Amino acid sequence: MIVQRVVLNSRPGKNGNPVAENFRVEEVNLPDNINEGQVQVRTLYLSVDPYMRCKMNEDTGSDYLAPWQLSQVVDGGGVGIVEESRHSHFTKGDFVTSFYWPWQTKVILDGNSLEKVDPRLVDGHLSYFLGAIGLCGLTSLIGIQEKGHITAGSNQTMVVSGAAGACGSLAGQIGHLLGCSRVVGICGTQEKCLLLTTELGFDGAINYKKENVAEQLRELCPAGVDIYFDNVGGDISNTVISQMNQNSHIILCGQISQYNKDVPYPPPLPPAVEAIQKERNITRERFMVLNYKDKFESGILQLSQWFKEGKLKVKETMINGLENMGAAFQSMMAGGNIGKQIVCISEEASLPSL
Repeated sequence: MIVQRVVLNSRPGKNGNPVAENFRVEEVNLPDNINEGQVQVRTLYLSVDPYMRCKMNEDTGSDYLAPWQLSQVVDGGGVGIVEESRHSHFTKGDFVTSFYWPWQTKVILDGNSLEKVDPRLVDGHLSYFLGAIGLCGLTSLIGIQEKGHITAGSNQTMVVSGAAGACGSLAGQIGHLLGCSRVVGICGTQEKCLLLTTELGFDGAINYKKENVAEQLRELCPAGVDIYFDNVGGDISNTVISQMNQNSHIILCGQISQYNKDVPYPPPLPPAVEAIQKERNITRERFMVLNYKDKFESGILQLSQWFKEGKLKVKETMINGLENMGAAFQSMMAGGNIGKQIVCISEEASLPSL
């Protein structure tokens, strides 16, 4: 059977911006037979995420991320449906997910690399398993629980950068749900600012491209900042840290402003900002959600419950077609997405009645 896949066509260079042409689509033959322990799946949805920028370099700068290889199929979060199984845990029609899903229309995988998902947890929105009811939701929830130190009723203020993105749009809502009294988001367009305050329950929003972030923070966070959910790093983060309170906490989720630069992760702070961090005893520890797998199951159930109760609003930017994976990645890295950037590869044939 002939299937399509996406391979890494070229590397952008450690300091370069990724472009769609770094990827190419090619056809490949899928074997007719699968071996014991394997399953054949049809890909439904694929995820593009900022961390993938590191995988485009020969050296990812991280011990837990392996680089993509030139002319080899690339991979990431994916959801699909089992078409044939020779694995005892899966049968035809099961919906499954993996963090290492090849960018391919159909694929044969080791069944042990897959996890079964229950469409009822997402009211049939299977792509949510790649975002809000998946790794993005878990990153936001566990990150805030483990590193945010929220005490309900203590009038804490949280600031979220990259606030209209996959994690940021969830983090602000979760901050409120866990007891923050004030949540302010920073993003890059007026449309995103409006979304944060009218739909996602943020108390204020700052457009860093048009407004003076330091001034707006002083206005919107008069009591200072207690928790900072950092998705971007760089100048924005330096400005936020300068207005953080004594014994406050930074949740280091990502540093997208630094991913196209050859710097260590997490990038060091400028000396003046580092002095503030030390003086005010602000925690800034690296956070890796994959170190908290024991909390995944309960976290997914909590996120699903909030979603079903209407307390957690889910935003997605959906693009169709495997041939658009590169364009979707380029757009996401440039802030073109609101919420999670998803690529639909094929529609579900039929969802079970929920």
